[in-house]
Amino acid sequence: SWNPLTSGPLAPGEKLEVDPTAYKMLHGLTPEWPSLSFDFIRDELGENRTRFPHSAIVAVGSQADRTDRNRLTIMKLSDLARTGVVKSAEEEDDDILGEKYNDSDDDDDESDDESEEEDEEVADLDPVVEHYSLRHQGGINRIRAMPQHPEVVATWSDAGAVNLYDVRGILDTFARSAGDGGGAAAAKFRRDPFFVYQGHSTEGYAMDWSRVKTGQMATGDCDGNIHVWQPASGPSFGNAGGWNNSSFSVSATYGPSGGNIDNPSVEDIQWSPTESTVFATAECGGYVKVFDIRCKDRPMISNKIHSNGADVNVLAWNGLVSNLLATGGDDGVFTVWDLRNFQPASADVAPSPLARFTAHRNPIT
Repeated sequence: SWNPLTSGPLAPGEKLEVDPTAYKMLHGLTPEWPSLSFDFIRDELGENRTRFPHSAIVAVGSQADRTDRNRLTIMKLSDLARTGVVKSAEEEDDDILGEKYNDSDDDDDESDDESEEEDEEVADLDPVVEHYSLRHQGGINRIRAMPQHPEVVATWSDAGAVNLYDVRGILDTFARSAGDGGGAAAAKFRRDPFFVYQGHSTEGYAMDWSRVKTGQMATGDCDGNIHVWQPASGPSFGNAGGWNNSSFSVSATYGPSGGNIDNPSVEDIQWSPTESTVFATAECGGYVKVFDIRCKDRPMISNKIHSNGADVNVLAWNGLVSNLLATGGDDGVFTVWDLRNFQPASADVAPSPLARFTAHRNPIT
């Protein structure tokens, strides 16, 4: 087997093969056009689901050969059965805890037998894909669905615009196809964005909704500008009549700053999982910055985390431990930072990471 830490690079024409035993479930889709971004749309079935078959609703963007051929596709994937080796509950406990912790009795064995029979029945299901495609002007660089209102899907276009779509009609159609529509009237099916924002100077890739404050979003472009979106007050925000171009207000909040002012592209944005005013950015030139929107015009922290100047392409805030931040860059390095120790003693010295992983051989995007 190939090990990313100890094995050499693949020979020309050599490809890695998937080991199906490494996954409980593995299904594949081949889109019509390449896709740079997708996002899961929250459903009403709850979190931390473990019982098969699974289902998911996904928003996918295209990068077509012509601007007018691009589409935002909303898909529902259902009857996703287990595809890996089916293990009994006892075997799974042994894998996690070791055999000495397993003291199951005969009743548990009978229960395991019933569970295995159910798994075999589920494994015979064929996956089902339902999808609707909406017109989109330009290729889609990034997609993000609002956590609190999953019917609102935002896209960053390579034409330099941020688009907001209301896909409530599609979600209602999915629910009705599953028999969950109830007696309520179906929402209007809207094929065009309800809000097109062209205030950025160029295209961008950075976009994120706040999970703390409903309707708050930040977008960053390749010129280093960051615009903050706020929900409108009054009935125009998510009212029964639907979303419209008065549902949000947008302000150009931050411009290029710091040591990467000559190459200031904002590659990724993540809002804090616990504070409504704080977000972090991954930027070109090896920089990570932390902003508080109560402090205008400048970041609270600006650190060059890559001494070699490699671009920081992505970052993710730990949703459970809010002082931990992970980053990935052009140098293929994946790093975890503790924000309590993120400010170095000198501006010329990079902060020390909590952990660093160097298994990747190509840029992390």
